[in-house]
Amino acid sequence: MRGAGRGGAAPVTSCPRPLPPPPPAPRAAAARSHRPRPRPRPRPAAMSFRKVVRQSKFRHVFGQPVKTEQCYDDIRVSRVTWDSTFCAVNPSFVAIIVEASGGGAFLVLPLHKTGRIDKSYPTVCGHTGPVLDIDWCPHNDYVIASGSEDCTVMVWQIPENGLSQPLTEPVVVLEGHSKRVGIVTWHPTARNVLLSAGCDNVVLIWNVGTAEELYRLEGLHPDLIYSVSWSRDGARFCTACKDKSVRVIDPRRGTVVAEKERAHEGARPMRAIFLADGKIFTTGFSRMSERQLALWDLENLEEPMGLQELDSSNGALLPFYDPDTNVVYVCGKGDSSIRYFEITAEPPYIHFLNTFTSKEPQRGMGWMPKRGLDVSKCEIARFYKLHERKCEPIIMTVPRKSDLFQDDLYPDTAGPEAAMEAEEWVAGQTAGPVLVSLRQAYVPSKQRDLKVSRRTLLHESCPPAAATTAAAAGPTTPPPTAPAAPAPARLSAPPALGTLPSAPTGGGRLEEVLQEVAALRALVAEQGQRIARLEEQLSRLENGHV
Repeated sequence: MRGAGRGGAAPVTSCPRPLPPPPPAPRAAAARSHRPRPRPRPRPAAMSFRKVVRQSKFRHVFGQPVKTEQCYDDIRVSRVTWDSTFCAVNPSFVAIIVEASGGGAFLVLPLHKTGRIDKSYPTVCGHTGPVLDIDWCPHNDYVIASGSEDCTVMVWQIPENGLSQPLTEPVVVLEGHSKRVGIVTWHPTARNVLLSAGCDNVVLIWNVGTAEELYRLEGLHPDLIYSVSWSRDGARFCTACKDKSVRVIDPRRGTVVAEKERAHEGARPMRAIFLADGKIFTTGFSRMSERQLALWDLENLEEPMGLQELDSSNGALLPFYDPDTNVVYVCGKGDSSIRYFEITAEPPYIHFLNTFTSKEPQRGMGWMPKRGLDVSKCEIARFYKLHERKCEPIIMTVPRKSDLFQDDLYPDTAGPEAAMEAEEWVAGQTAGPVLVSLRQAYVPSKQRDLKVSRRTLLHESCPPAAATTAAAAGPTTPPPTAPAAPAPARLSAPPALGTLPSAPTGGGRLEEVLQEVAALRALVAEQGQRIARLEEQLSRLENGHV
């Protein structure tokens, strides 16, 4: 039995059949049961997309250059190495600093005079040194101020139809700087008040109507002044200095209200501008020469509210601010782009909107005031870009389907009327700009020529001196009818009613003027109602309601 069991094969019936292997599926399931289960992914919140894409009516603003025939060609733009805009624009003219032999000059062209500019076109050429900065008066479209390397500031009256011959005689020459004058800027609300800053680190404030120096601010800046910007009401101004400090100055007291040292760490030029709400927007460079933007609150200058780094280019950034829309446009000299940002009350405060890019670099830039834009095309800004031999307008537009007036894009803006006189500002008064509506075509009043009255107003405008003068002159009378002393020159004055003071006793003439004014007001009101009806009908037609 033992041998048979060893040598012979075991009978089939005596060995039990092995069990089949278990199926693989349960084994794989058992293996998976020991693995840790992954956590379910959180579903995105329903409002996350809105948090990424910020809602703004200016998010789709786009820039577009005009056609070639609408540019100003064959202009020899100045090559002076000075960080100025080299261009100033108002609703009537565009002024450009140009190359000139034997002195300084700038072109003044009517806006409609586009195309090739002849080399013999007359210029404003009264300076004996190169012109460094120009600025149009905000209260008269025919008056412009210029600062030059010849250490003088000149104020010019431009003819209504432009120049027909070279203009060499300014209306007034303001001499007070010992070095070249690199900055000139007008007061935003007071008539005839002009600020100038020179390379002597001195800021002078003038009354152009009397050619008098109102304030001389010395010792406040230890180094070169890069930029000056008035606040919206003109009570203060801020400066950016080569010592890397931004200062807020009260000119009537002659004191520094606030100061931020090392606003930007870089050694290259920086700029500072006042915003409508009193905050300060600066552009500059970091320690690593990267260009920066910063927003500062005067209540706390320790840290900026917002700080953004742009790129590592070396051109100075020129900021242009629209107080109506709170949009800041930043143009770099030598760049070929314009970046624009919206300033809001919520973090991060500085919101990038878009960039306009072109092929040619810019040597300077002009900025059109809001009242000179085309509201029917939803134009919210217009730049005048200076090339080497050309000036090219660039239009910034908000795309809208309707051709009706857009109230949200065009709130009331600063008009050409001054809120007060120079002597009122010196006496301590402060007022915001006089606002006008852009809903209807705004036609400015005809403005008088600038006449300079050589009479000191500084002492007469101070409150104690003013009271003494009034007591000596007799009973107080309204300003338009005061016949005592010669009134100071006004850059702009009401046109039609300017004859009223000359004939106070002419009752018949006065009644005629008043009747004409009443008739014109009635006509304006009637036309306004008609325009409203037509806009309503147009809106119904566009919406498909017949």
